[in-house]
Amino acid sequence: MNRLIVVLGPTASGKTELSIKLAKKYNGEVVSADSRQIYRGMDIGTAKPTKKEMGTIPHWILDIKNPNEPYTVAEFKNDAIKIIRDIQKRNKLPILVGGTGLYIKAVVENLDIPRIGANPLLRQKIEKEAKKNGLDFVFQKLIKLDPEAAYIIDSKNPRRVIRALEITLLTKKPFSQQRRSGKPLFDVLKIGVSTAKERLKEKIYLRVDKMIKEGLVKEVEYLVNKYGADQQAFDAIGYREIIKYINNKKPLGQVIAEMKINTWHYAKRQTTWFKKDKRINWVRNYKETERVIDKFIMK
Repeated sequence: MNRLIVVLGPTASGKTELSIKLAKKYNGEVVSADSRQIYRGMDIGTAKPTKKEMGTIPHWILDIKNPNEPYTVAEFKNDAIKIIRDIQKRNKLPILVGGTGLYIKAVVENLDIPRIGANPLLRQKIEKEAKKNGLDFVFQKLIKLDPEAAYIIDSKNPRRVIRALEITLLTKKPFSQQRRSGKPLFDVLKIGVSTAKERLKEKIYLRVDKMIKEGLVKEVEYLVNKYGADQQAFDAIGYREIIKYINNKKPLGQVIAEMKINTWHYAKRQTTWFKKDKRINWVRNYKETERVIDKFIMK
């Protein structure tokens, strides 16, 4: 049994709830493919499933690093493959769940991820450009060289934008094409959670309000006091906006509004990225999902 179910879709589309329901029905275990849920303490802002939500379903690759510890796509790929194989050996169904497209692609397409070292002089030059002309100037420079990067790079994340341009300039190849697909490791079924645009936008806005109500500000304050604000893990929607509030740079109402807009823009980029993959089976409800999986299992 070499089967792997992948549940993907934009943020707030309902992937977590669906994956837990599927794991209960199909004797499965959940493997997270979320680049922020790997960090301990980053719970509310990443919409990490609670112990109550997870119930008796094992969840993997959650809370494996502190926010001041690095974690690469290559490391994720290796960790995920080992765990998926272990789940299969125990005659259970692995369900890879998340919205980090690159993490999912790394496993499903068995990406060969080249290790490209930093170039301090080039990076310094790009950082100066960003400081002088703004981050968007650098981002526009990147997508002129690599239009696909617009869908996989968070345009508001300085580290990601600068690193992507650095790699593109160093290798003279688009950042989005740096990783080559290898021989598939698993028999994969991709399921995409489809949500109407206006409904998704509404869910995102409600989720942000819920995060604030549940104590996101206190969570960020605690993490910043423990690890310092200048951590790569905190270059994530929700955390970077609240840090601006904590530093008295912006009022809370303004950063909440920014969180909503930034999350919505991110969800649209995720959707564009996923929609290009014609192998994804888009489903609108649980019954549709069951039909697709039953057909996959019975083949």
